[in-house]
Amino acid sequence: MMNLEFLFWAAKESGNKELYNLSVTHADNTLKNHYCPDHSAYHVLCYGPNGEVLAKKNHQGAADESAWSRGQAWGLYGYTVMYRETKDKKYLEHARNIADFILSNPNLPADKIPYWDYSKPGEERDASAGAIAASALLELSTYGGKDAKRYYNDAVTMLQSLSKAPFKAELGKNNHFILQHSTGHKLGNSEIDVPLVYADYYYLEALLRYQALNTK
Repeated sequence: MMNLEFLFWAAKESGNKELYNLSVTHADNTLKNHYCPDHSAYHVLCYGPNGEVLAKKNHQGAADESAWSRGQAWGLYGYTVMYRETKDKKYLEHARNIADFILSNPNLPADKIPYWDYSKPGEERDASAGAIAASALLELSTYGGKDAKRYYNDAVTMLQSLSKAPFKAELGKNNHFILQHSTGHKLGNSEIDVPLVYADYYYLEALLRYQALNTK
């Protein structure tokens, strides 16, 4: 879902309508098959040759039925982009539902930076999930609705948390990354409690969005 933003860009630049259509098809299939009744998402779906769903699996989360926090943030961001590009309100509604799952989750810490999986409170955090969600929520807040102010305020809380210890590293440390305490693939024993480049990217994007919203 994150990559569709690039596909929409390619569609505009090339004039290839098929790239736009592929984005919509992918988003529709993901909405239909990846999401649970509580609006959390599976990480991996296995499709058969005719498009049938063969299995719903975990890869980077804690278990098949758990909610990997960065995956939820990717979905929130992706469906916000889908609404921006298509103006189809089903995508806006779905983005809001994902936001509600994240922000109302009983295992979301008070500083709004998630644990690596929502089923694993007390374990490692994922600053990248917080940064992605903050950027998405700021955009989502611009589309109105009864919870727009909540999305904005919670995004600001996320940014405030990321902008100080323990998430913001001291200058010159942390291999010169801005943020620390992200989790890539815990079950694979890979990138556990480390800086990740996309954490910094979406943190900076969120800061720019915050700045733009407050300098109009």
